[in-house]
Amino acid sequence: MKPFRFRAWVTLDPPTVKRAGRRYASGTHSLMVHARRTGQPSCDKYFPATIAGENGLPLRPGKPTVVTITVADDQAPAYFSPGQPFTLWGECGGHGVVTRRVFTEFGPS
Repeated sequence: MKPFRFRAWVTLDPPTVKRAGRRYASGTHSLMVHARRTGQPSCDKYFPATIAGENGLPLRPGKPTVVTITVADDQAPAYFSPGQPFTLWGECGGHGVVTRRVFTEFGPS
């Protein structure tokens, strides 16, 4: 499996347990991405993901942030296309929308 990367706007929900100033380091592995298959809303899947904030800044609950999400799953392109909403699961929840797929000099990620 090769990594698939996409950019997205993400907002983390406030934690259910009050923790002062809780942040998630850029590059966090503590969240999973839940998405529905494009064009088939009855088909959904959870993906383990690495989520990196813009310029290495930490992710903060309640603050919309541009992130790069990396998913190592060959089926990911069928679930993550521009405009596709998704949710985040883990220590805290959240939601987002895909803005674009990330391409490298070697082709699509």
